Amino acid sequence: MTTTADIPGLAESDADSAELLPVATPARTRAALRALIRPDRGLALTGIGVLVAATAVGLLVQPLLGRIVDIVADGRPAADLTLPVVLLVAVAAVQGLTTTIGLTRVARLGETVLARLRERFVERALNLPADRLERAGAGDLTARVTGDVARVAEAVRSALPEMARSVLAIVLTLAALALLDVRFLLAALLAVPVQLLTARWYVRRALTLYADQRIANGAQQQQLLETIGGAVTVRGHRLEAQHTERSAGRSRKAVDLTMRSVNLVLGFYGRLHIAEYIGLAAVLIAGFWLVRDGAVSIGTATAAALYFHSLFGPVNAALVLLDDAQSAAAGLARLVGVTDLAKEPEPVGVPHRKSVPHQRTAPGTAAVTAHAVGHAYGPGRPVLHEVSLTLEPGEHVALVGTSGAGKSTLARIVAGVQQPTSGTVTAPAGSGEAAVVLVTQEVHVFTGTLAEDLRLARPDATDADLRAALATVHALDWAEALPDGLGTVVGEGGHRLDPARAQQLALARLVLADPALAVLDEATAEAGSAGARVLERSAEAALAGRTALVVAHRLTQAVAADRVVVLEAGRVVESGPHEELRDADGPYAALWRAWSGSRTAPHP
Repeated sequence: MTTTADIPGLAESDADSAELLPVATPARTRAALRALIRPDRGLALTGIGVLVAATAVGLLVQPLLGRIVDIVADGRPAADLTLPVVLLVAVAAVQGLTTTIGLTRVARLGETVLARLRERFVERALNLPADRLERAGAGDLTARVTGDVARVAEAVRSALPEMARSVLAIVLTLAALALLDVRFLLAALLAVPVQLLTARWYVRRALTLYADQRIANGAQQQQLLETIGGAVTVRGHRLEAQHTERSAGRSRKAVDLTMRSVNLVLGFYGRLHIAEYIGLAAVLIAGFWLVRDGAVSIGTATAAALYFHSLFGPVNAALVLLDDAQSAAAGLARLVGVTDLAKEPEPVGVPHRKSVPHQRTAPGTAAVTAHAVGHAYGPGRPVLHEVSLTLEPGEHVALVGTSGAGKSTLARIVAGVQQPTSGTVTAPAGSGEAAVVLVTQEVHVFTGTLAEDLRLARPDATDADLRAALATVHALDWAEALPDGLGTVVGEGGHRLDPARAQQLALARLVLADPALAVLDEATAEAGSAGARVLERSAEAALAGRTALVVAHRLTQAVAADRVVVLEAGRVVESGPHEELRDADGPYAALWRAWSGSRTAPHP
């Protein structure tokens, strides 16, 4: 009988207590960012240099306007305005050109770094142990690969160029104020304490708030995925209200954190306006005194006021961009946490997987050996107990047992997809061929032509190779009958393949990969009774001449195997040929009688 513990999302512990994927520390995040930029240091230096030149040229506008004010105040001829006006036009043209070049280079740097980050994240995420992803939940990884990547991308495309430009404008404008008169600079700096306190107040709250917000969004997505994925079972047990309340609770938490971030931003803007008022008032008062004392001209005081007023934009932009920067930093830390997790060195004493050169024809050389392998998906949840298994070259071994015996876990460990908690696995290492290929009942048909989908296993395969692989698994006839043959678009939005044909496609990819060891985990389970025999023939043809471990969904596969290994509660309880185990009146014989009661079994 199914219990609530068997239904996704109905266990006592929810995503809040799940073992989420790690988040990198600020120091580690900065180090990772430097490593991402390092290959493009030349591009970074060039972009910043051009932006410095553009900003410096733009700072000539205020003195030229001040010059125009002095000409008018002194009652000089209108012809004296020609030179400063022409210079203003030239400054605008040069600044526009250099700014465009600088921002283009900074944007190119950002996109390059973003692409490199995405590639590393995908590479490392694909290498994460399956049980680690299961403990974290699909929602956590989904939130990182969508929301966090999007936030970092938005920051790279908009915040990074604007931040670089704003910081340069602030630094150079303050230097220009000092050149006019150091007292103007001192007056302008009265706004700095308020701005620094505002930035400190914001940053101390924002980093934690945005990190919590991303975690809450991940938990929300996890709950939605679990609820939708188990919708049929949830409705069958009349648990809609419980799941709805759980989803609503996590949504409320996400909304609450979002509103807290909105209030934080409103308070941030209010403090910035106070700083602007203080600074502009101080510069105007200083200008009044200096002009009255004859220390500077009206034009110089005007230039100083214009300089400070021009700081409103870059200062506010730089501080406002802290909002995007903090959000992007939180997202980047979550992405770096995944990339670091996948490349963590294996601690001493932890069981590992060894790869040895594989020789298919060498007699007596084991194709794969699992020694005292144990595995647990968490404390107190052991699945395998000191399982030892040896497959000789070319041998076909069938794993059988009741549901929950640990067959799929052992298959994933042998295939290298999952690491054991204890024990070691020695598997073949490929040389010019795939070492191990795992085919499960969950087959994904990638979007693209049928030929492109097949070439994922062997990119250099010719059309003749593709047809040969399809013919091997008895799929060539229906493949060539598709509207465009091998050029037919399949997958999402394309021609839909039924489960049996999708599985034949996966087996054809196995043939193209030509692995030393093939692991089939109930690879024929998706076919109904009508297609079962067809898929079994396809699997038998795909495995011909290679070492294979088959998790048997139907015991006809065990009959055809060289040896049958029976798992019971995570332990090997029997091993031997089908006939021997069938006549031994042990666990396998009981399984055989239960399965074949109304069937006529084929002879080996």
